[in-house]
Amino acid sequence: MTNVTADLVGLDNLVANTAYLKAQQIDRTELRKQRLTLTLPRPKKTSALRTAVGRKYEPLCEQQPIGRKLFQQFLLTSNPTYRAAYEFLEELNAWSFAEDETKEKAKQGILTKFCQPESKSFLSYLTGSDAETCRCLSSTNFDEENLEQIGEATREFLKGKPFLEYLSSPFFYRFLQWKEYEAQKITDRYFYEFRTLGKGGFGEVCAVQVKHTGQMYACKKLDKRKLKKKGGERLALLEKHILEKVNSLFIVNLAYAYDSKTHLCLVMDLMTGGDLKFHIYHLGERGLRMERVVYYTAQITTGILHLHAMDIVYRDMKPENVLLDGKGQCRLSDLGLAVELPQGKMICQKAGTSGYMAPEILKQEHYRTSVDWWALGCSIYEMVAGRLPFKDFREKVQSDEVTRRTLEDECKFMHKNFDAPTKDIVGRFLKKRVGIRLGCRNDDPRNHVFFKNISLHRLEAGLVEPPWVPKPNVVYTKDTAEFRDSSEVKDIQLNAKDEKFFKEFSTGAVSIQWQKEIIDTGVFDELNVPKLDGRDCETSWKSRMCIYYKHVKSFSETLFHTYIPSFSPSPDCMLICWTIIFKSRDAKSVHVRSNHSRMDEKKKKKSMLTTASLCFVLRSV
Repeated sequence: MTNVTADLVGLDNLVANTAYLKAQQIDRTELRKQRLTLTLPRPKKTSALRTAVGRKYEPLCEQQPIGRKLFQQFLLTSNPTYRAAYEFLEELNAWSFAEDETKEKAKQGILTKFCQPESKSFLSYLTGSDAETCRCLSSTNFDEENLEQIGEATREFLKGKPFLEYLSSPFFYRFLQWKEYEAQKITDRYFYEFRTLGKGGFGEVCAVQVKHTGQMYACKKLDKRKLKKKGGERLALLEKHILEKVNSLFIVNLAYAYDSKTHLCLVMDLMTGGDLKFHIYHLGERGLRMERVVYYTAQITTGILHLHAMDIVYRDMKPENVLLDGKGQCRLSDLGLAVELPQGKMICQKAGTSGYMAPEILKQEHYRTSVDWWALGCSIYEMVAGRLPFKDFREKVQSDEVTRRTLEDECKFMHKNFDAPTKDIVGRFLKKRVGIRLGCRNDDPRNHVFFKNISLHRLEAGLVEPPWVPKPNVVYTKDTAEFRDSSEVKDIQLNAKDEKFFKEFSTGAVSIQWQKEIIDTGVFDELNVPKLDGRDCETSWKSRMCIYYKHVKSFSETLFHTYIPSFSPSPDCMLICWTIIFKSRDAKSVHVRSNHSRMDEKKKKKSMLTTASLCFVLRSV
């Protein structure tokens, strides 16, 4: 590579990194301007949509973030009893995660506010033994067992009359509007695309940003022709299915699945902190500090347990597949080799990465989840020592020799950072006999002394502070030049069967992740107007665009009939026209909810000319 070429490559990387970092610094003011024309749709077939979303309490009011938020708003505005039930569950949850003085203060607050009959927020809906437990609750018997009893009784109460009333309220109608909006078709026009973050066998991973929310994601782009040539369609669909099924703080979550002209795209959480392999080998001395090793291992173990609880075996546990987010939390990624286990059965396919594969895989024996714990043992060893247990750093060795060492040799702990608890947990994970391996005897590896300083309860809630946080102005990945791939597949033709598969793959937004994005980026609060207060559903569905239409309707009709006397535009047509006009105008000079009478004469003329031009175009068409 010449000096000039190297300079150009370096410049490309600099530009790509600058754009990527700039995109993460979201300009909320500019985004709000762009959202002025967004509106919640009116459900086209309300009865069909109601049937589709179902009438089960948990999915509607607990699992789906927007559903949970609207149900909470309903409870807070309905009557004091419903409000008390909601506030009790919120304060009970806060108490369970609090520590020291904060926990004691939360306890006293619950006793005073909800357990005293004279209190306005007394839990009057409780009956029988639940009511007696509540009345007798005091500082001496304030424990998890009694609180769980009252909490469960409260949830059962909310599933009854309050839930039925919610289903016929404006709040649930608003939820149907959001579900209609959620079902919009997703294409590559929905995103801005930024630099490449990685490369795989079927394509690459790049950073993308949702245009109207500003949310950053990682997009795994699978080349359609490469996928067909290598027979990877089933694996791609399986990975998508597993990602849709998983909803965990410790596993990268799927947000969108769609297809472009050339690629199938899986849009997932963007992990700006890079992967653990990059941190082990490319940032300072090889290996990680022990506090980081313990913290990451606790989160990885929790993620693996979440997969195993759904009968999913990961099969590709290694530091390269563990990614850090912008806050320093880690998650498992790349579920391309993951597989759902048949009920009560074992599998024997060979899968994984050399150096991390368990003896039972190498010997092609039947296995279930045991292989993930072996790979975790290898990964802990690598985080500490900066090398694998059966292969040294940059050692030139055949895979057959690595296999022999894995099956025959014992793990040696030569690195200075291997203390007694670390040696013990790694040794237990690397037991060659499955029956005595840690994690394979219906035991929780997180109970090991290695994790003695980690609060598992708070860890599961994502409340344990990470020991290291990525710098926001650093790109923790390789240069873009290392991901360049000029190879193209030209000898593969796509047919109707392929198109059917692509359509099956392209299911759009994943409900829970999409709703989280809408809430976290402020879109929910901006579009959820006017605020619902129990009015009739048909009058409360209107968003700011409908209010805006009311202000400009008479002025629109005047202009249309002035310039095109014989043309009578529909309300939808006028709304579209005004959307175009105001999308191109200076948002600072004319607010979207300002009516025409508030414009000065110069702005009136400019607006009239724009409308006249638009009418001329419509008339021509």
